[in-house]
Amino acid sequence: MSEILSNRNEITGIRIELQYLPCLAYFTCLLKYDRIYIDIEERYVKQTYRNRCSVLTANKIDLLTVPVQGYEAATPTKDIKIDYGQDWIRRHLGCLQSAYGKSPFYEFYAPELLQIYDKKLAYLVDLNYELLTICLRLVGVKKEVQYNLSGAVIEESGAFNAISLINNKKSTFPPECYKPEPYYQTFGNDFVSNLSIIDLLFNMGPEARSVLLRSCKFQ
Repeated sequence: MSEILSNRNEITGIRIELQYLPCLAYFTCLLKYDRIYIDIEERYVKQTYRNRCSVLTANKIDLLTVPVQGYEAATPTKDIKIDYGQDWIRRHLGCLQSAYGKSPFYEFYAPELLQIYDKKLAYLVDLNYELLTICLRLVGVKKEVQYNLSGAVIEESGAFNAISLINNKKSTFPPECYKPEPYYQTFGNDFVSNLSIIDLLFNMGPEARSVLLRSCKFQ
């Protein structure tokens, strides 16, 4: 990854998977490139950021997971359906209220995000994409986003392949495109890095973009 990023002036696009309320490293990577290729044809990998995110509560870091219906091996991410047989929405929204209800910008940003859950979208990619679209706008990331492109088309475009590089399973942390930049957090005295983008948005509001820019390892 270092070698590719060192030649970033020659690469103007990034290919990346959709993630659920992505972490800050995901957004700093998007800031590096002019064009964002969201690949939903890539193979779904369980227990990754594709269907989970981390938030900071009063007692701990909480992992919020969107349950999915059963699927076969090598199933494309676009075919993964959300399991509404589990009452996960109430848990997620309750956790967000408990964790961020008293944060400075929760009341300004939360309503628009929470409306997405009311839709009960069938597919995980649709939920992730709608939430990502809102978060990109709230942090002021105005990039060309192309959705539903196959890997072959993306490779021909000369985009950097970042599929699964921002991965909670990997031991190499943080990703090379991200350096933790401390900011105000509601709970605890010790800063916790690389949480979900909503931690930054609810706590810092309009300053979220400047925090992300300072968090970019390669300026």
